[in-house]
Amino acid sequence: MPTPLNRSLTLLFISLAALLLPSLAFASGGAETLNLTASWAGYAAILIFVLAYALVMAEEYTELRKSKPVVLAAGIIWIVIAYYYKTHHGDSEVVGEALRHNILEYAELFLFLLAAMTYVNAMEERNVFEALRAWLVRSGYGYRKLFWMTGFLAFFISPVADNLTTALLMCAVVMAVGAESPKFVALSCINIVIAANAGGAFSPFGDITTLMVWQKGVIDFKTFFLLFIPALVNYVVPAYFMSRAVPDLTPPPHQDEVHMKRGARRIVLLFLTTIVTAVSVHSFLHLPPVLGMMTGLAYLKIFGYYLMRTGELSTVKAGNVEDSMPFDIFNKIARAEWDTLLFFYGVVLCVGGLGFIGYLAMVSELMYGDLGATAANTLVGVFSSIVDNIPVMFAVLTMNPEMSQGQWLLVTLTAGVGGSLLSIGSAAGVALMGQTRGIYTFFEHLRWTKYIALGYVASILTHLIVNFWTFSIPANLR
Repeated sequence: MPTPLNRSLTLLFISLAALLLPSLAFASGGAETLNLTASWAGYAAILIFVLAYALVMAEEYTELRKSKPVVLAAGIIWIVIAYYYKTHHGDSEVVGEALRHNILEYAELFLFLLAAMTYVNAMEERNVFEALRAWLVRSGYGYRKLFWMTGFLAFFISPVADNLTTALLMCAVVMAVGAESPKFVALSCINIVIAANAGGAFSPFGDITTLMVWQKGVIDFKTFFLLFIPALVNYVVPAYFMSRAVPDLTPPPHQDEVHMKRGARRIVLLFLTTIVTAVSVHSFLHLPPVLGMMTGLAYLKIFGYYLMRTGELSTVKAGNVEDSMPFDIFNKIARAEWDTLLFFYGVVLCVGGLGFIGYLAMVSELMYGDLGATAANTLVGVFSSIVDNIPVMFAVLTMNPEMSQGQWLLVTLTAGVGGSLLSIGSAAGVALMGQTRGIYTFFEHLRWTKYIALGYVASILTHLIVNFWTFSIPANLR
């Protein structure tokens, strides 16, 4: 989940580039558009974006949910653009077409994420994750072995589940077994954040950014797995140095046993079947992956009907109170993170509006024209440790620079793992700082940033060496 600090800096990235570069024409969908970067409409859009992100940044103090100002800003920005076209160009049809294109892109991602979130919520309610946590807690392993086990589990679970859910699960394990060793907890949390982000980078299901790249058709499903070795290097390098600082002790045993509820294993199997469906309809029938995910959601809904008809009860949370009622899959859908989904809508439309105005063309010219693709894609990862990687990757996809398949793989890798450089650089890091209550902190993470940066550079070099052949594949043959 993006942090207020990260998201507020997105504007800095776009607006500074806009000031540094001359005006450029920007085309969308083949229709001729106006360059509004030096017009009152362009300046107004930037100002609206600033005000919206200022409110997002102040969410902690105002208690105004982050989606509200960004959704409002998205609407006003496109209204301003349409008004300018109506008064200076005679009509605003081209604006409407561009807006529909942005909404369609969001709709596909929204439905995909909604289906995935519903499955994760259903597995959580059926105690799938709690059972795994309890097994690790009562395993009796030493701190160093648990350090590596939780790290590798995070690395291999996050490509299927999302990296945030994976990080929270593994953090619960280290908090339970490391209550008497804050040092172990802090080091393990850093390790988990790196592992979850790295694991999510080589799978379309591991992160929203990889999902956007896959749905855009830039990289096909099987090609993502070329990033497995670079992602593994990104995790293992800093983990090796941190493991040497983990206490060589064995925690006291725990007898925490959790049983999965009826239907848990079948829901996991249905989720895997859903993934196969999404990949198959995209790879073989060239249909959007969201069709497969929504079909898979139907699998879960029908199975939920079976559970309800056979008398299965479901645990429903209302605030801090838990209650049991007949199993209803719509309760799992309702538990999706709607504020984040709507915030994502605002981000997509705000960035899309700034791109339509012409600002993203300026950024593209600066980064990919002047610096070159490799340097630009490396910087994307650095930006994603400060600025949330969702708007950064959406901006890159909107720019659509002419790159080889190897370069698209590189930017997918760096956007995914770059957030590990700082604790505020990823949703996993932010969530774990809140969960550990002062044990895993920004400055504790910063102490190990030099080793994380070493892993970041090593992963890029590994990709350049191992996947060298992909750099010869032109963009039009992706």
